Amino acid sequence: MALLLEHEFKPLPADKQIETLPFLEAVAHLPPFFDCLGTPIVYSPVKADLTGNIKKIRAVYDSNPAKFKTLQNILEVEREMHGSAWPKTGATLALMWLKRGLKFMLVLLQSISDGERDEEHPNLIRVNAMKAYEIALKKYHGWMLQKLFMGSVYALPYKSDLLKALEKGKEVKEEESVEKIHQFLSRVTPILDAIYEMYTKMNAELSYKA
Repeated sequence: MALLLEHEFKPLPADKQIETLPFLEAVAHLPPFFDCLGTPIVYSPVKADLTGNIKKIRAVYDSNPAKFKTLQNILEVEREMHGSAWPKTGATLALMWLKRGLKFMLVLLQSISDGERDEEHPNLIRVNAMKAYEIALKKYHGWMLQKLFMGSVYALPYKSDLLKALEKGKEVKEEESVEKIHQFLSRVTPILDAIYEMYTKMNAELSYKA
């Protein structure tokens, strides 16, 4: 799948220490995924948020690559630097929101890969998008944002059009596209799970609404 597999994520090491630079270089290729969902009023801000958070983390990393070599280092160093303002600050906050945007993307793709669908409308992806939103983003959004997202599912592309967009316009059999999604998920899901686990262990997760 051209869009998802054009830059590989490094395998998660046994100690779950994720190197910052390779992670940022790989994830920087993913924001265009949200262009494939249409509905610019909803998904353009999500894309912009993802891109902005990647840039914020990159700026912190570039300020001292040795000190911020891993994502774990970023949280540990910023906890010391920012004191009581942490974790609602710096790259720690940026990564917190970045992982939520990625979670939405991965749950949506996993749901499609698993074959979850509305049997009466099998080429629609509303079921998949609603599941992803419920799991990844809804509880962090206020009433207005929730309403906006709920309405957006009716303007989502057909599954066939989404898969074609992910292939950058190339006609590919659905089974081939789904297999590529599976490959992508097998690489990225362990990494994202490790980031979520890190936030839980360090008590860095925040539940305020955007």
